[in-house]
Amino acid sequence: MNNWTVRLPSPLVQRLGKAGWFLRRDFIIELSYKLSFLLQLVGIFLNVFMFYFLARLVDGERQPSLDAYNGDYFAFVLIGVAFSLYFTIAISGFAKNLRDAQITGTLEAMLLTPTDLPTIIISSCLWDYLFTTLRVFIYLLLGTLVFGADLGNANYLGALVVLVLTIVAFSGLGIMAASFIMVTKRGDPVTTIVGGVGLLLGGVYYPVELLPSWLQFFAALIPVTYALRAMRNALLADASWSVLLPDIGALIVFCLILVPFSLFTFKQAVRWAKIDGSLAHY
Repeated sequence: MNNWTVRLPSPLVQRLGKAGWFLRRDFIIELSYKLSFLLQLVGIFLNVFMFYFLARLVDGERQPSLDAYNGDYFAFVLIGVAFSLYFTIAISGFAKNLRDAQITGTLEAMLLTPTDLPTIIISSCLWDYLFTTLRVFIYLLLGTLVFGADLGNANYLGALVVLVLTIVAFSGLGIMAASFIMVTKRGDPVTTIVGGVGLLLGGVYYPVELLPSWLQFFAALIPVTYALRAMRNALLADASWSVLLPDIGALIVFCLILVPFSLFTFKQAVRWAKIDGSLAHY
């Protein structure tokens, strides 16, 4: 055997294989609802048109809070709306997929397999993230090619690092939402409160600097604030790594706290549901 051959650990190969089956299953299900698939894409066109004309109204007056982003509100809100999709899908996607598994009766069967809990819960949202990435790409493509948003001079590597950390941090929140669904079956405070607060305070539609100082304090406690600011700096201002580093550091802290805690919470929620005998209930 060649001494230079790299052999991946068997458990890793198994996890990747199982994740691939989850992705294949969800892809087949999504394609079976072709109208829904197409309507989501049509919705992107309508959103971009709406924000383009809204931007023409806002751009009529100089907004100092947009100076860091070349004063272009359309590019600002385009980035906010596009990349907030990851936040939305993370907050609702894990809980929705878990709920669907409860209703269809597949949840209990999956938990009886030797597949570990982290693989099950993370793999359940792979297709959602993949499709969301396609939607984000279409948002940016429309914004640049059709409406003239300037994303040409950007730190794409920095944006990629921010995107990966953003998905991981947001996933921690989504898994916590799924933990509540496991126990309560309907309704969870993470989706309702954190989701609403994130869209209100995270700077999706307007700069965080416009908020009162006491609301800016709460904005600093949620990962979406750092994710969108770093993404805009990378794509609109071609920010250097020294500029991106504080927000990247904050996202890393959120990842290190939220992901282990959310996986622990989900494991305890499953354990409680088994003891309570409500694992398959919905």
